[in-house]
Amino acid sequence: MKFDMDYIAHHNVLTETNPYFKLFLTIILLIVTLALDNLFFDVVVFIIMSIVILLIAKINYKSYLKFLTIPMAFLVITCIFLLFFYGKGDVIYDTGIWGIAVTNESWHYAIYTFMRVIGCLPCLGFLALTTPIAKILNCLRTLKVPKLLVEIALLMYNTIFIFLNEIDTMQKAQDTRLGYHSYWSSFKSLGALASTIFLRSLDKSETLQFALDSRGYSGELPVYEPRKKEN
Repeated sequence: MKFDMDYIAHHNVLTETNPYFKLFLTIILLIVTLALDNLFFDVVVFIIMSIVILLIAKINYKSYLKFLTIPMAFLVITCIFLLFFYGKGDVIYDTGIWGIAVTNESWHYAIYTFMRVIGCLPCLGFLALTTPIAKILNCLRTLKVPKLLVEIALLMYNTIFIFLNEIDTMQKAQDTRLGYHSYWSSFKSLGALASTIFLRSLDKSETLQFALDSRGYSGELPVYEPRKKEN
């Protein structure tokens, strides 16, 4: 099943729920989660928001897990770096390799960083998976967020999907050529993917710019405005 966040945002039980409510709820939960610095609260927020996403919004659990996969990968790498290369204090575990060790402080930073992000991810997922990007940007516009920031958010959103689409296309092309039939070929394919995806993304970005210019882009992108209900 291909992950399509935009499709999911338009087809769930909470799609038509007031976007301002969802936006403010997400912001408040993010601020409280980051400010409290409480592991128990992080776990509670993760569980509650996951229940809302899966049982109330009725979003497929596979889609939810795919949404968490990429940020979780970066989170694990960051926490491993914090665990072994950051902080002072008493040594808990010494690897014996170039003085790399786990200390009380590094253990604390790694755990609290991991749990904070775990608490924030479902909050962002609640907004991203239940609210179309057009409605989010319209909320930001009506809240007087600078137009420049709204346009940057829109372009980044589009560029991310261009980037992911390029990765998906290249992986399928490699797979049809047996690029992942063994560990060695998998490493070679991933290396080739990493070396070419950036250039392909730049090429697609230029194509996007040409498309905007051909449609009369004058430096300002129009933002979706919902129709006012007639009395």
